[in-house]
Amino acid sequence: MLTLYGNAFSPFSRKVQMVLDYKGLDHEMIDGLARTNRERLAAVNKRLEVPVLDHDGVIVVNSADIVAYLERVFPERPIYPRDDETWVKARAWERCADSVIDPIVVDISYWHWAIRPDRMPEGLLHAARTDLATIYAALDQELEGREWVCGELSIADIALFPHLSGTRLLQVPFDPSRHPNLHAWYKRCREEKIFADDLRRTKAYLAHPDAMDGEREKIFWRGDRIEWLLARGYHEWFVNEIEEGRVLWPKLAIPASTAA
Repeated sequence: MLTLYGNAFSPFSRKVQMVLDYKGLDHEMIDGLARTNRERLAAVNKRLEVPVLDHDGVIVVNSADIVAYLERVFPERPIYPRDDETWVKARAWERCADSVIDPIVVDISYWHWAIRPDRMPEGLLHAARTDLATIYAALDQELEGREWVCGELSIADIALFPHLSGTRLLQVPFDPSRHPNLHAWYKRCREEKIFADDLRRTKAYLAHPDAMDGEREKIFWRGDRIEWLLARGYHEWFVNEIEEGRVLWPKLAIPASTAA
């Protein structure tokens, strides 16, 4: 049995959910970020991060590792390209989504869903727009003459979509006139069932913010999101967050022993 500990707001959980849907794999979904499921999540991942996959007792954490595991165990309907060069490109765009786009988008999202005592620091939104514009241009060029990022639908498209689907709400959208290929790709994604279902789940979750059971006053920080913030000069703001007790730190990511 496959059990996914995820969350409809987490882009990494959304990525894994779409891969499961694409491969047609039946699974149970548990909202791992709900306070009521905190102990269940801690039992499979002490860092209290989602997504986590439990496959008949085999525990896999980290979205990229989960997708790689699913590809290994369920090779039907492959989500990674077959040829080596395109495989490398797909992995590169997945990594860009996970570690470059995610920090930018998530860092500016806190003033939309978290319970904040302040306003977004001056210049942070401009920094996000500047960096994302570079990524949008690269993606638009990549999509020239193609329907999908790597030719055929792959993990590159699935990894990118959750991050880019919220850019308009966050006031950092791509411009259809400047990025026509990217705009056409996004429209194409929305017409595919796995992406349409993903948007439906996320919109349903966000439609009732008061019913969100997860932590909204303290922010859970990790490496890439901190790196982008510090690289853009917001170290004093971040130190103040620590001093005010609004930061949550993950525990050490040590694999659990399987020895008897």
